[in-house]
Amino acid sequence: ALGCEFYMRIALELYLKRLLVGGVDKVFEIGRNFRNEGLSRRHNPEFTMLEAYEAYGDYATMMETVESLIRHIALTVVGTLKIEHRNAEGEVFKTIDLSHWRRARYKDLVCEKAGDDWFMVSPEERRRRAVEDLKLSGDIAAGYQDFEVTAAVFEKLVEPTLIQPTFVTHLPKQLVPLAKISAEDPTTVEVFECCINGQEIAPGYTEQNDPIAQREALEHQAGGEQQKLDEDFLVALEHGMPPAGGIGIGIDRLCMMLLGQESIRDVILFPQLKPKV
Repeated sequence: ALGCEFYMRIALELYLKRLLVGGVDKVFEIGRNFRNEGLSRRHNPEFTMLEAYEAYGDYATMMETVESLIRHIALTVVGTLKIEHRNAEGEVFKTIDLSHWRRARYKDLVCEKAGDDWFMVSPEERRRRAVEDLKLSGDIAAGYQDFEVTAAVFEKLVEPTLIQPTFVTHLPKQLVPLAKISAEDPTTVEVFECCINGQEIAPGYTEQNDPIAQREALEHQAGGEQQKLDEDFLVALEHGMPPAGGIGIGIDRLCMMLLGQESIRDVILFPQLKPKV
């Protein structure tokens, strides 16, 4: 009817930040995201996300919000902070304790798995270790940049071990172009990933509100392909966005953890399935 193309959004973020620019100090939405990133027991192309933004907040205040929110949900819905996961025979094989939340830096966790000198050796040595010593040859493509090699180590060897609630902080700046650079370590950003049950439940960060720095970060991510930039969002930032903190909570993964389910399909009413031939 309008004679124009539409697309399915991969995140709620850029739209809600426009509302911060427009003067809404606190905003949240629970909505659908669509990402063509493959299918697994923990990934579905269509999923539900809660995103929230607070003017004059930062990644530290967002961590407090995530922790208090998940604790409240657990007590209200399940009635306990100790979530038991049972096998088919009804035996408890894993207990998640939501009363204790750990905080650890991304680099420290990677070094625990890959060696204390991981960030001291050359990029070539890091790639060699990842492929040969850590057996990640199938997870590291030939064209991977150095930060992507380290990210593969984290995703394959660190994240699955984070069963108890853990805030992983200070991620590499290349991974999150929409976040503020950390003043204490300019190679990282003020970001956390809340990991529970061996997977990311909620990312959050201090939002980048400098329009010049934001444009540079997005241009770098786009690799010079100008059409990939959201110019409307960048123009909105130029009108002035207050300092802010933001979070995203994967509703389906949160339900998996609280209900003791090992497959995301068990908490989605109509998951994508392979069609009959």
